[in-house]
Amino acid sequence: MKYDDASWHYGGDFPSDLPPSAGATHIGLFLAWMLLNGFASEELEEDAAAELAQLRSRNLDGREFLFKMLDEKLYDEDFNAEGNAFAVAYYAGKNHDGRYSEDYEQLLAPAPDTIYRVENSWSNYDLLAPRLEKRLAQWRAMGRPQYIDWASLPGNCG
Repeated sequence: MKYDDASWHYGGDFPSDLPPSAGATHIGLFLAWMLLNGFASEELEEDAAAELAQLRSRNLDGREFLFKMLDEKLYDEDFNAEGNAFAVAYYAGKNHDGRYSEDYEQLLAPAPDTIYRVENSWSNYDLLAPRLEKRLAQWRAMGRPQYIDWASLPGNCG
């Protein structure tokens, strides 16, 4: 299953003044968090050991990892079983209605039409990471459901 692909973003309605890599910042931030929190597949751990070490030391960011190691695409094969279960519930959603994009926009791109203008930085990662940790904890507390109606959760806006 393909969760996301940078070309879906920079190949569509995309600001002409931005480089194509800007279409992958949101993917890269999620990817970095997943990999830094132990959700990499065994295959990815083996195939990208050096790059994962660079990511862990913050000498390589998630977007760079996505472009360098994953051909700009985020697949289920990149994550372990629990990582995939969380990615389906939070990133993808039942009908492409996962909560990740809403959280990302709320925290990093609150102004209209700014999702692709978010700076690819570790400081933005550090702003987003606590929200991802909260969503993971909520998902686990609910018994790791396949899909979640995020809007129905108490305190869903933060």
